[in-house]
Amino acid sequence: MDLHALLAFTLVAAIAIASPGPATLMAINNSLAYGPRYAVWSSLGNASGLFCLSAAAMLGLGALLASSEWLFNAVKILGAGYLFYLGAKQLMKKSPMLASDVAAGQAAVKPSRLKLYKSAFLTAATNPKATMFFTALFPQFIDQSAALLPQFLILTAIFMALSLTSLSLYAALASRAKGVLTRPEFSRWVSRVVGSTFICFGAAILTMRRQGA
Repeated sequence: MDLHALLAFTLVAAIAIASPGPATLMAINNSLAYGPRYAVWSSLGNASGLFCLSAAAMLGLGALLASSEWLFNAVKILGAGYLFYLGAKQLMKKSPMLASDVAAGQAAVKPSRLKLYKSAFLTAATNPKATMFFTALFPQFIDQSAALLPQFLILTAIFMALSLTSLSLYAALASRAKGVLTRPEFSRWVSRVVGSTFICFGAAILTMRRQGA
């Protein structure tokens, strides 16, 4: 795996993680309702779920990378198409990130840390967005001529670290800007930036070639 592929994966992963999704909303909700410290446990649960998804994707990666050029191109188109889909979905999104009653902090009863961890783990493990990301995009950044395990650990560690950082930032910001998160204007602005970036990365993936071919 060369530095270019590593940086490209980091950029794509950072955009995918920064895009508001179930894990992000869970971290924000927990931060608003119970405090930023409680959001840490849901962030850890999400990272654990992502690791399981990544490992599952890697189980069939060797056979996929050793397959024909036609199959590689099919996966490449699938990955790019998925990014186009995410971009279009974000561009058309109009609803605010949080309901006004949640942002107002009306929830009071604090659940256990284990419950927060388990809830986030299940949310991540059943998230089709993360499943598609690992399955469709991992092959684009793996060198099939090198050992898979070290590359898997590196890419997964990057993804988990970015996820923890992103969710922690969202949680910290949420506790300081409760009113802003319910403004439709703010949500639309964020959605446009994220959506446009997804589409740009999708176009870039279409120009990639299979490593080791």
